[in-house]
Amino acid sequence: MVVGSLNYDITVWVPRRPQADETVHGNGCEENAGGKGANQAVAAARLEATVSMIGCVGRDNRGDYLLAQLDAAGVDRTQVSRSDTATGTAVITIDPDDVSIIVISGANAELDAKQVERAAEEIAAADVLLLQGEVGVEAARAAAVLAAASNTKIVFNPAPFNDVAAAVLPLADVVIVNRQEAKEMEDFSPPVLVTTLGAGGCEVRVGQEITKVAAPTVEVVDPTGAGDAFVGAFSVAFVETDDPVAAALIAVRAGAAAVGTVGAQPSMPRWAEIDNL
Repeated sequence: MVVGSLNYDITVWVPRRPQADETVHGNGCEENAGGKGANQAVAAARLEATVSMIGCVGRDNRGDYLLAQLDAAGVDRTQVSRSDTATGTAVITIDPDDVSIIVISGANAELDAKQVERAAEEIAAADVLLLQGEVGVEAARAAAVLAAASNTKIVFNPAPFNDVAAAVLPLADVVIVNRQEAKEMEDFSPPVLVTTLGAGGCEVRVGQEITKVAAPTVEVVDPTGAGDAFVGAFSVAFVETDDPVAAALIAVRAGAAAVGTVGAQPSMPRWAEIDNL
């Protein structure tokens, strides 16, 4: 079960970032399905997990498109509602050195605790609940409480790191962060903390024991969504193995496979692509 965001992604490639009052000519533009919640749902579904999603999109063409992409991936979106607010949008800028993202929450901000609570039985029946930082505190906290009460494992990806973190971290079984988000974790000690390191793979901390997991070396076409591929794959493998290090070995390969394809959701890999690495 995934409770999270659905965004319409607009990705632009630039030789460098523009300065104030400057116009820079870009190298390309792509539009794809995104949103951390939807990306992770698709990532898990492509690895043959049975996945349901709770979220919200607008009653607009972009909302139609995002729902169609969930359908194509085999994600159950019965609990994805529609709002008069415009579908969430993300503008992604990629230069040779880095990626920056502007997120406009739109309909994602309409997701509330009541909608989550209507799916209480589904959350209780799930093996794992995936949460991120792109929906409101009330919705995320309600999902975490329902999962914790039902012994459903909670995998939390606090991205972006915001008020949702304080509400969910005390209940999380596994927390997955990048290096920047890891700096915010000083006051929290989850049972399992996974820090992704990009091309460097990841670190898995269980208690006081830290295990480093290397990633395969690949050519990077578009890094957008690599973290979501990691989270989705980790969650599927963690359910199967109950071993966070074994799950991380799969997850780093999923992230590596994802960077070879343009777009977030289009890059979520299948088992064959992971096995090839």
